[in-house]
Parts: sequence; C-alpha cells; structure tokens
Amino acid sequence: MTGLCVASNYLMLSIPNVKFMDLFVFVSGHAMGPLVGILVGCFTWLVYGTLNPYGFSLPILLATMIGESLYGLVGGLASKLQLLDPHNLSFFNGKYWISNFKFAFFGFLLTFIYDLFTNVVSALIAELPIVVVIIFGVPFALAHEVSNFFFFFFGASVMINAVRIFTAKRR
Repeated sequence: MTGLCVASNYLMLSIPNVKFMDLFVFVSGHAMGPLVGILVGCFTWLVYGTLNPYGFSLPILLATMIGESLYGLVGGLASKLQLLDPHNLSFFNGKYWISNFKFAFFGFLLTFIYDLFTNVVSALIAELPIVVVIIFGVPFALAHEVSNFFFFFFGASVMINAVRIFTAKRR
C-alpha cells in the first residue's frame, strides 16, 4: 500500500493537491487495522517527503507524517467501531449511496484537519502569519478537500472490499 501511495503521488505530481494517497492510507487502516494504516501513512511520507520534487523540510515532513497517519488511524477506528460499513451493498440499494456519502464526509473532514494542521506548521516554520498562510492556501485546500470527497465517495467501499478479498485469499 505504501508503494501504491508513493507511485500514485509521483504519477499525479502535475495536479497540485489532488492525490489518491489519502484514500489509500484510509483504506489501509480500514481493511487492515489502525496500526497498519498509521504505518502506511508514515512510510509513504517518509519516502515521498524525503524524495520530494518540491524540496525537503524535516519539520514539515514530520507534520505531514503525523497528518497522514490520521487517515489510517481513523480508517482503522471506523472499521473497529463499525462506523462505516462497505459490506453487502448493492449499487441499486439506498444504503450503498448513504454509506458512500459517509466515507466522503470522513474523507472531507480528515482532509480539512490535515490541511489546517500542515498550513499552521508551515506558517510557523516560515515565520509567516498563520492567517495569511491559511488564506493563501484556500484554493489548494479546496482542491484537496473536494477531490478527496469524490475519491472517498466513489473509491472507499470498493477498495476496502477489494483489499479484504485480496488479503483473505493470501492467508
């Protein structure tokens, strides 16, 4: 899953703040547990953040690792608490659409928290006013949050079921 995250990040490099990585980390946590999700988030940023074409900053790397691990943690906890259930849902069943909307809501909310956290850390590192950094980051945050809403809506339940089927066959 870490390899999938890193590869997809480089493939989508030309589209700022639109990445499948957050969905993949969330799915890792949901399908394989919160610890796996956290590790996938951390390892992904360890590789991508170190070999980042936009440059390297240790404090920002640590912030992105912490922020990204939140997707895996919440994905794992949502599965354990059965907050989001992708099982046995038919495309023509209303539960399918409600379930997908719940995934999308979680994706949007987690991305909002991630963007706010990383923008505050970036502002503090660069010694810029936090409000200014957040205001100038709004277009990038919106691209990130809206794209994740749709990625989670259309991809979370399908991917979780696919990963569970794949991992069950490998046992």
